Amino acid sequence: MKNKLVIILLGPPGSGKGTQAGLLAEKLGLYYFETSKILEEAFNKSKEEEFIKISGKKYFFSHEKNLWEKGILCSPPFVTYLVKKKIKEIYRRGENLVIAGSPRTLYEGKELMPLLEELYGKKNIKIILIQVSAEESIFRNSHRRICKLMRHPILYSEETKKLKFCPLDGSKLIRRKGLDDSKTIKIRLEQYRERTLPLVEYLKGRGLKIKKVKGEGSIAKVFERILRTLK
Repeated sequence: MKNKLVIILLGPPGSGKGTQAGLLAEKLGLYYFETSKILEEAFNKSKEEEFIKISGKKYFFSHEKNLWEKGILCSPPFVTYLVKKKIKEIYRRGENLVIAGSPRTLYEGKELMPLLEELYGKKNIKIILIQVSAEESIFRNSHRRICKLMRHPILYSEETKKLKFCPLDGSKLIRRKGLDDSKTIKIRLEQYRERTLPLVEYLKGRGLKIKKVKGEGSIAKVFERILRTLK
């Protein structure tokens, strides 16, 4: 790769990380690295009693899936193992990437950032924090749907509220069972405040710049703000 680039999108649940990452991937030719999709695929493919052994400790897929479905962050060593493995695969293919939803904890940050800096170079890592209110986060999550085939997130609006099929690939629009009900969303927001926000200070301490972008408004307007920030 002549021009290496990694874009990391941080923000609370419902801030539009996934939507914006998809747009950035398409416009800039990046691999869209979605942590939640990696976890979901791992859970769907795992066998009963399957586990990963890290530093002598067993992390069972069934237990991690249970945490995930309740809105509680999965064990950082478990997530980090899967994420680092996938990032190395992407790098070997010579692809740049945009990451949504990782790192989510201080542990993940301390494990993941040195790897990204080694592979892509610190100067080529762009971090954007998308900010929305708790009220907006709860509303968006409780109303949003994803498509069954490619998991495109479809945000709720007057234009999309009656849609039954994804306008991008035609597959049926579905709700993420359990993950997007109001009780689970509140837990996810609490997890974000307690476990993800401290990560921001760590990243700053590594000399990485974090640009804040207002996440409220139309998808197009937020995307414009992000593009201006990247320039």
